[in-house]
Amino acid sequence: MNRRTFLRSAGATGLSAGLVATAGCLGGALGGESTPSGTPFADHPATAGIEDQPRKGELGGNVVLAFEDPSCPRCRTFERQTVPDIEENLVATGQGAYVVRTYPVVYPWGEPAVHALEATYDRDSDAFWSLFAHYFDEQSSFETDNVLDRTAEFLNGETDVDGDAVVADAESGAYDAAVQTDLDAGMNADVGRTTPTVLLFRDGRYVTRASGSVSYDVIGTALGVE
Repeated sequence: MNRRTFLRSAGATGLSAGLVATAGCLGGALGGESTPSGTPFADHPATAGIEDQPRKGELGGNVVLAFEDPSCPRCRTFERQTVPDIEENLVATGQGAYVVRTYPVVYPWGEPAVHALEATYDRDSDAFWSLFAHYFDEQSSFETDNVLDRTAEFLNGETDVDGDAVVADAESGAYDAAVQTDLDAGMNADVGRTTPTVLLFRDGRYVTRASGSVSYDVIGTALGVE
């Protein structure tokens, strides 16, 4: 399934945007997929092309793999309330890695934002994380018609990346393949339309997943890192 077909089936454009916003960013649950616990990290469908994804920390042990949409309010809460604990308790201590797969299935402006994120990451990983945080910090101010203009303004003013070049790449579809890789990984891993969806790997093997409202308590307990 290609990117546009997936987004249409998810209702991520036009009049169905509200339905997607209801489907994504909902609830909070463990499990709910077909991949068995104990599957090696490299064999899990969610980890296809994982070496090319933005991450903090090193792969090989415990991994928190998050499918997130910059337009998703629950992803914003996850980034503000849970990710700091992941960084403090897992990444900073060398006990795990935090990996992001951008997954635009909620509001329509998330799709151009994700293209801009891919173009930014290809240029500078620090700028990627700055832009990723900026989307969540200013989430309520973005719409499809302004997201790329505001992206260029932010990158030009706050990073060393050429924001106009990033926007040109986003508009031309230069990173369609990168966006599609994340969408395919999500579909193949039964992520569906719920964000954030967080997959947890302990010592190189899949343990479980959590979706919607995901606290660090859930993550720490599953990985044995309090």
